[in-house]
Amino acid sequence: MGVQIMTPKPPSPMPPIHRRTLLTGGVGLVLAGCSASKEDTSEAPAKPSVSPSPTAAPSDGPEKIVTLLGDSITAGFGLPSAEALPVRLEEALRAKGLRVRVRGAGVSGDTTGGGLARVGYSVQDDTDLCIVALGGNDMLQGVDPKTVRSNLEAIIASLKARDIPVLLAGMKAPPQYGAYAAEFDRIFADLARKQDVPTYPFLLEGVALDRRYNQPDGIHPNAEGVRIIADGLAPVVAKALSV
Repeated sequence: MGVQIMTPKPPSPMPPIHRRTLLTGGVGLVLAGCSASKEDTSEAPAKPSVSPSPTAAPSDGPEKIVTLLGDSITAGFGLPSAEALPVRLEEALRAKGLRVRVRGAGVSGDTTGGGLARVGYSVQDDTDLCIVALGGNDMLQGVDPKTVRSNLEAIIASLKARDIPVLLAGMKAPPQYGAYAAEFDRIFADLARKQDVPTYPFLLEGVALDRRYNQPDGIHPNAEGVRIIADGLAPVVAKALSV
């Protein structure tokens, strides 16, 4: 990938970054500095519990379809397909007794602009809930937060026009980005309120900057990190599906 783990410099203005240096999908350096408390400082840290393979009996009723529209985090970069987020989220939801199928619509390196360009065909009409998880690569490229906001708003509007409910997954910029970070971070909560859609504030909650749960690049979640993300998302997704 060519990504190095380092503290990113604020975009003031931020020069364009070659596509290959991005999160092959998007979110990694976003997190450098997001939560210094997540650095591994203990000698033998205990592993948090993660959801087991589904054991609960699926509920009666039609199968629900969830689509993950995102970048390399949702595409499962560096992992076998069986360990990617769509599969692990489906397992976590089925463990809660839901009859659900999760479709992956993640494209490595994608931005909100790319997601907007393909939302019409990447998210099929039979989708019962679309999780929009984009924005990390926009931040890495120094894209104006106003543009990011506009693209996400247009994605949500496009899905709503097709009667597809939306769950917006948030991303964070490092505090070193100063005013840019403050404006970028506000996008997701503001849009969720304005568009009246549920939100998951930070897609990589519990995983970012923790070596135990990331691949050697320090950016993309490993198999256990993906399980943690799925565990965090599952209750929010289940609630959104019940509305």
